[in-house]
Amino acid sequence: MSQRSVDLNADFGEGFGAYAFGQDDALLPYVTSVNIACGFHAGDPHTMRAAVNSCIQAGVAIGAHPGLPDRLGFGRREMAITPQEAYDFVLYQVGALKAFVRTAGGQLRHVKPHGALYHMANNQAEIAHAIARAVRDLDPHMMLYAQSGSILLDIAKSHGLRTVSEVFADRTYQADGSLTPRSQPNAVLDSTEAALQQAIQMVKHGTVLTAGGREAAIMAQTICLHGDGPHAAQWAAAIRNGLEAEMVRVQAPQ
Repeated sequence: MSQRSVDLNADFGEGFGAYAFGQDDALLPYVTSVNIACGFHAGDPHTMRAAVNSCIQAGVAIGAHPGLPDRLGFGRREMAITPQEAYDFVLYQVGALKAFVRTAGGQLRHVKPHGALYHMANNQAEIAHAIARAVRDLDPHMMLYAQSGSILLDIAKSHGLRTVSEVFADRTYQADGSLTPRSQPNAVLDSTEAALQQAIQMVKHGTVLTAGGREAAIMAQTICLHGDGPHAAQWAAAIRNGLEAEMVRVQAPQ
């Protein structure tokens, strides 16, 4: 499906105390949405407040990025949690960030699960329902970001939530439209030009060239730009400028 607009999002505020992570300030000029860590996999009250203030000043849409309570593993390791625990984790974290955003005079626009929680919601219906319920119960006007093809998109819609389908410019895809696991070779694209061309194809044509050389259908309403690579800001600038050169409007979901 061809589109003429897309959101660019980046994970944000993923430091803790004296420890910084990612290239937040360098990415802000190029993204239209951010997902702020809420204290479980990363973040703390002070980094959350600072991140919110930076994003409001930059005029980007603010989202919450709740993860699993696994700071040592950066929220990237699956945990055996119940649906009730998933609900409580999301409500607790998103509610905390919402307080900072409201106090700063902003609006919390969306929720995007982090890391292992994000992937668990892709294929575990009970976890997906729990996340959607938590978002709906806190604020039914918030949008839920989920991976293109994820069951979380359909489940969120069944709870009356607006959804935003996410793709990745710097990751390779399998024939079924899923991401190539990072444990496999060639899971990550290694050049700016390759990432840009993939982003353009996903937005303008609704397809992605898979690792097997075939095209898979995909829905690119938002593109995640990772901020933890050495050239993150350079890639973000190239992707935004390249999309706009193709007459694609880059904007947060309305």
